[in-house]
Amino acid sequence: MDEVFKALADGTRRHLLDRLRADNGQTLGELCSRLGMARQSVSQHLAVLEAANLVTTVRRGREKLHYLNPVPLHEVQERWIGKFERPRLRLLADVKRRAEEPVKPDYVYVTYIESSPERVWEALTDADVTAAYWGHRNVSDWQVGSPWAHRRADGSDVDDVVGVVVEADPPHRLVTTWVDPADESSTSTVTFLVQPYQDIVRLTVTHEGLDDTGRAQVAHGWPAVLSNLKSLLETGRVLSGIPWEMPG
Repeated sequence: MDEVFKALADGTRRHLLDRLRADNGQTLGELCSRLGMARQSVSQHLAVLEAANLVTTVRRGREKLHYLNPVPLHEVQERWIGKFERPRLRLLADVKRRAEEPVKPDYVYVTYIESSPERVWEALTDADVTAAYWGHRNVSDWQVGSPWAHRRADGSDVDDVVGVVVEADPPHRLVTTWVDPADESSTSTVTFLVQPYQDIVRLTVTHEGLDDTGRAQVAHGWPAVLSNLKSLLETGRVLSGIPWEMPG
């Protein structure tokens, strides 16, 4: 064990092990070219790793191939970690990995509207207004925890999207889940952020938790819907055509 810890104490030797882990069975020349080090320096480090049994070699003709030997590392794990600690440490490692991963929403759309936050909020939550520019009535009491429905405005009363109100802070922030009633296996989340600045409003729509099909659909749908909303609030009328029916 002393030889193992001595070998692992050097950053260059750990890097050599990483290179072998990524591509096992390399010659001295291959390791030197990939590390940018002199042959003598690499040979010295490999000798320490071989003495610790962390690296083993196999002759292939005139070449000597170097392989990572995981047995000593496994023995260290068995001695100091043990089977009872593995689940907890695995969980902590997973938490650390997830915490350090950059979190990126699936889709973000920003538009600027010459209006007030109150009118934008009404346009997002009033069933009659949404019917005018979206072709659907957004139906809910908009209280946290309440259901909401994206209901067709053609009189059929079909809900194309349903969900739950997660956050409601009028007129600034609205968060809802989105679920296809025909397939409730996946849920996405939409956040509307209404930010006033002088006489205009910046409306940011963030749609998270989408699959590949959903990403393609919202990339075409959100700009069309929000352009219609912007036209209605700024001119009093929606666009002359139905924007989301235009070819993508």
